[in-house]
Amino acid sequence: MADLEYSVADGIATILLNRPERKNAFTLEMIDEWAAALGSARSDRDVRVVVLTGAGDAFCSGVDLGRYDPGAEEPTPLDRKTTLTDRIHRVAYALEDLDKPVIAAVNGVAVGAGMDMALMCDIRLAARSARLSEGYIRVGLVPGDGGCFFLPRLVGTAKALELLLTGDFVDGEEAARLGIVNHVYDDEKLMDEAYALARRLADSPPVAVAMIKRAVYQSARTDLRTALDLISSHMAVVQSTRDSKEAFAAFREKRPGVYEGR
Repeated sequence: MADLEYSVADGIATILLNRPERKNAFTLEMIDEWAAALGSARSDRDVRVVVLTGAGDAFCSGVDLGRYDPGAEEPTPLDRKTTLTDRIHRVAYALEDLDKPVIAAVNGVAVGAGMDMALMCDIRLAARSARLSEGYIRVGLVPGDGGCFFLPRLVGTAKALELLLTGDFVDGEEAARLGIVNHVYDDEKLMDEAYALARRLADSPPVAVAMIKRAVYQSARTDLRTALDLISSHMAVVQSTRDSKEAFAAFREKRPGVYEGR
C-alpha cells in the first residue's frame, strides 16, 4: 500500500494519506506525491472536485519527525528554509493554482502542519472525534506551513493568536463554532457527507464553479471596484458557455443539468 493514494471516480478525486500507524504523519516523499496529485487534478478535465482525508483514526499529525536521522549532519538555516519552500510549501502553491473545490474530511487528529493542510483546503468537514491543534509552539517552533496566514482569516487575529501561541486543541464541535470547519458529523457519517457534498459540487457547472472560487480568493486581496470589474468579466465569459445555457434549460425544465465544462 502506498503512503499516499490518489484515485479518481466519477468526477471526484480522492487524496488519501495512508500511514495510519503514524497517524498519517507525512514524509517529504509524500509531499512530492501530494503536490503531483493536485497537479494531476488541475489538468484532468474529468476531475471536478477533490476530497482529502486520512486513513484510520487520524487526518494528519504533521511532518514525521521520526524520519529524521539524529546522527545526520546538522542542516544549515538555508537547508531548513529550502526544505519548506521547495518541498513542503509545494502543496500550498498547488492548492492555490487549483480552481476546483477541495474538501478536507478531518477524521481524528490534525496537528501542526496537518492542521495547516486542512486550513488551506476550501471547505472543511470534521468528525466529532476530530482534534485540531497548531501545536508548533509545544516543540519550540513557528507554524511552518501557512497557519499564520490561513487561521486568522477564518477565526480573526485574536483567536488565531490564542490558538497559535498556546497550541491548545479544539474538538470538532468547537472547530465548527469558531468557523474552522464548516460542519461536524458523527464519525461514521463523515465520509458519506464529504462525498455527498463532493457529488453536489461535481454535478454543478464546472466553469462557473471555478470562476466563483477564483473570484472569492482574488476579491479577498483587492478593493471593491477591482473585484466588481473582475466578476463582470467572469459573468460575460460564463454566460457565453454551453453549460450556462444548459443550466438555464435544466432549471426551467426542472431536471438535473448535464455539463461539459465548456
